[in-house]
Amino acid sequence: MSRVLIVDDEPDIRELLQLTLLKMGLEVDSAASVGDACSKLARQRFELVLTDMRLPDGEGLQVVQYIAEQQLDIPVAVITAFGSTENAVAAMKAGAFDYLAKPLSLAALRALVKSAIRLPDNAANPALASERLLGEAPAMQEVRKLIAKLARSQAAVHISGESGTGKEQAARQIHEQSPRAGKPFVAVNCGAIPENLMESEFFGSKKGAFTGADADREGFFQQAHGGTLFLDEVADLPLAMQVKLLRVIQEKTVRRLGATQEEAIDVRILSATHRNLPQAVSDGLFRQDLFYRLNVISLAMPALRELRDDIPRFVGALLDRFAGSSEVRPRLTPDAVKALLAYHYPGNFRELENILERAVALCSDDRIEPADLQLGACPDSLAEGEMLAPGGSETLQDYLDRVERVAIEAALQQSEGNRTQAAKLLGVSFRSLRYRLERLGMK
Repeated sequence: MSRVLIVDDEPDIRELLQLTLLKMGLEVDSAASVGDACSKLARQRFELVLTDMRLPDGEGLQVVQYIAEQQLDIPVAVITAFGSTENAVAAMKAGAFDYLAKPLSLAALRALVKSAIRLPDNAANPALASERLLGEAPAMQEVRKLIAKLARSQAAVHISGESGTGKEQAARQIHEQSPRAGKPFVAVNCGAIPENLMESEFFGSKKGAFTGADADREGFFQQAHGGTLFLDEVADLPLAMQVKLLRVIQEKTVRRLGATQEEAIDVRILSATHRNLPQAVSDGLFRQDLFYRLNVISLAMPALRELRDDIPRFVGALLDRFAGSSEVRPRLTPDAVKALLAYHYPGNFRELENILERAVALCSDDRIEPADLQLGACPDSLAEGEMLAPGGSETLQDYLDRVERVAIEAALQQSEGNRTQAAKLLGVSFRSLRYRLERLGMK
């Protein structure tokens, strides 16, 4: 029988938690202080720890840290006062599995316990998930190690990185290695949904809620119930929608458009953006409270130029895929290999995939020449790496703007000024490209 340790100095809270867990068929032990909790953890095996943040001799954070330092491999959840977002974030970053806010919701407690107790039997196993993120570079190895840890948590994860670095693949791998793997994974591109449809798309609608609503319809949250909801390009959400999303994350309930009652949802939130989200918060474009809710744990995806030693591996895997059932795989000439290794890849993995798929279609006699790669849109100075480091007193933001401007100019030149096509070449949405053009003052 699974055993749970409750750490709280309030007898009433301990009794409430104990009765609830006993009814779930669990064995329960309790402690009233940090010292008592650590002593019991040293003597006995537990499958879950629930700890209050404020204790007579310290903080629940010390219990979280003790479990991590002793490598006890026990999921731990913290109980925080209502509105104490900073405490919850600190606990998650220290290794907590999840958190509960006071006043306690017994339904939320049961859902948390059911998810946590399954973890020892379904521990994250990279072999169970398809190997989505290839590469042996140290940066990619660190990403895979972190994903294996994140898969065991219920904490919100924000994935940052340039366009085309595999943020959605990372999100899918977190889901596939988690206890939620058998439930839905719903990916949403927040920048692709018209603002007037956002509420019904996210939260669903009742029949007759608006013109054309001829039946009840599930939103993204209902579709992902029990599983994972991945919010891609979350920085593109308008402020009005950010307020509503924040409430859903906090309350874990949604109300369909046209409904009078809310319904409980059990969804893990993963998010991503290629934009600088802290900067968007500073600029007033993104709510700080929502940022803290989404960015409990951060995962940064490396750019392809940081993985140059792995480029031949990526190229080989892509050529095998594009060759399909053909017995002969197209071969790169030495000059084509040299060109690929020298290129800077502003669109990262997505651009490499696009380049090779086009080259396979254009090549003759299964030989891919430099001309088949069509890398001519990249200015020579950038291709030779002259812009790969800031110079002089140039700030980081000025440097990034300079690189971004050159990449956009190159894409516009290749697409003959067609901004829709240029956005595809850069691996970004048209809306994102328009925003960048305005921000950089490019006509």
